[in-house]
Amino acid sequence: MTTIESVAPAGAPGQHMNGRMRLVLVVLLVAQFMLAVDFSILNVALPVIGEGLGFALADLQWIATAFALAAAGFTLLFGRIADLVGRRRIFLGGMALLGISSLAGGLAVNPETLMIARVAQGLATAAVTPAGLSLLTTAFPEGPLRDKALGLNGALMSAGFTTGAILGGVLTDLLSWRWAFFINVPVALAVLAIAPVVLKESRPDARPRLDLPGALTVTGGLLALVYGLTVAGEHGWGDPRALVPPAVGAVLLTGFYFLEKRSAAPLVPVRILRRRTVVWGNLAGLVAFVTETSLVFLMTLYLQDILGFSPLAAGLSFGVLGVGTILGGVLAPRVIGRYGTRATLVGGGLLQAVATASLFALGDDRGWLALLLAGTFVGGVGNMLAIVGFMVTATSGLSDSEQGTATGLATMTQQIGITMGTPIMSAVVVTAGTVRAGIGLAVLVNAAIVVAGAVLAGLFLKRR
Repeated sequence: MTTIESVAPAGAPGQHMNGRMRLVLVVLLVAQFMLAVDFSILNVALPVIGEGLGFALADLQWIATAFALAAAGFTLLFGRIADLVGRRRIFLGGMALLGISSLAGGLAVNPETLMIARVAQGLATAAVTPAGLSLLTTAFPEGPLRDKALGLNGALMSAGFTTGAILGGVLTDLLSWRWAFFINVPVALAVLAIAPVVLKESRPDARPRLDLPGALTVTGGLLALVYGLTVAGEHGWGDPRALVPPAVGAVLLTGFYFLEKRSAAPLVPVRILRRRTVVWGNLAGLVAFVTETSLVFLMTLYLQDILGFSPLAAGLSFGVLGVGTILGGVLAPRVIGRYGTRATLVGGGLLQAVATASLFALGDDRGWLALLLAGTFVGGVGNMLAIVGFMVTATSGLSDSEQGTATGLATMTQQIGITMGTPIMSAVVVTAGTVRAGIGLAVLVNAAIVVAGAVLAGLFLKRR
C-alpha cells in the first residue's frame, strides 16, 4: 500500500515540524474546524429560519437532527471507503459536497431544499472528518509529532463548537441566517485549491471488496440509535418512539459484530474491535463528548432561563470555555509526553469532573457568573486533555492501512457523543420537576459520568 509521504524521517518522531508539515496541518485543521462550527452555528438561528422559510415550530429541531443523523450514521462507512479508494479522494469529494450543499442551504426558499442541504452537509462531514483525521495520523509519525497534531486538532475542533454558537448569533443579528451557510463556501474553495498540492494520496495496491452487509448493518444501527436519542430529547424517554429505535439499533450493531467475525473483508476487522486501546479509548472519548456538549446545553438553560441572558449573550459567555479547550489542546501533547496517555485521560477527566461539580453551587443571580466562567474554563482544559488522550489512544499501534477505520471509529464516537449528551441531560432536567432543580441534578449526573469514565480508563488501559 502506498501511504502519505511522511515529511519527517522515520525514526525521528521527536523532530520539529518543517514548513511542509505545517502546511499539511493547517489545511486539515481548517477543514476540521469548519466542520465543528457547522454542528452548532445554526442553533441560535433556528427560530429565525423557521419564520423565514415557514417551518412549523415542532419541525425546527429536524434542521439539526437531519445533519446529525447523516454525520453520525455514515461516518464509519466513509472511514472504511477512504481506506479502500483513497483518503485524499474522499476528503476532497467531501469538501466539494460541503461547499455545494452550503451554497444550496444559503439559497433555500423552502423547508424541503434546506433539509436536503442539511443532509448533504451531514454526509460531507461523515466523509471529510475520518478521511481528514486519517490523513493527519498517517502524515505524522506516531509519537510527539502526532500527539501535537492531534492536540491542535482537538483544540480547534472543540473551539469550533463554541465558535459556531457565537458566530451563528453574530451573523444572524448583523446579516442574515443565510450567512451561516454561505460562510462555508469560500473556506471550502480555499481548501480545495490548496489540498491537492499539499496532501499526498493514499490507496491500497490491491483493492479489496467492500463489506456491504456490514456497511448496511452498522449504518442502519447508528441511524436508529441517533434517531431514538433525538426523539427522546424532544418527547422524553417514556415515549415508545424514543425506546424502539435504540433497541433496533442495538440489535443491528450486535448483528454487525457477528457479521464482521465471519466476513472475509470486514468493514471493521474484529481484531481492531478487540484492541483494549480502541475499546476503552473510544469509551473514554464517548464520555468526554457526551458530558461537555451536554454541559453547554445545561449552562445555556441556566443563563437564559435563570439569569435572563439573551441567546447571543449566552453564546458569548461560552467564549471562556473555548479558551479553556484551546489551552487544553496545547498542553495535552506535553502532558502525554511526560505522563503518558492513560494518565492524561484520567487526569483530564477528573479535572473536568471537579470543575463540573462546582457548578452545582450556582445561585439565582448574576453574581454567580464568575463561578460559571471559572468552572467552564477549567472544565474545558480537563475535557480537552481527555479528548486528545482519547484520540491518541484510539489511533495508536495500528498500521497506516487501518488508520481510516480507527479514525472512523473515533469520529463515530465523537458524533454519537455529541448527539447523546443533550437528550440524556434533558431527560434528567425534566424528571426534577423545575428547571432550576433539574439543572442542579443534571450537573451532578454529568460529573458522575465523567468520574466513571476516568476510573474505567484508569483500570483497563495499560500504561503507554
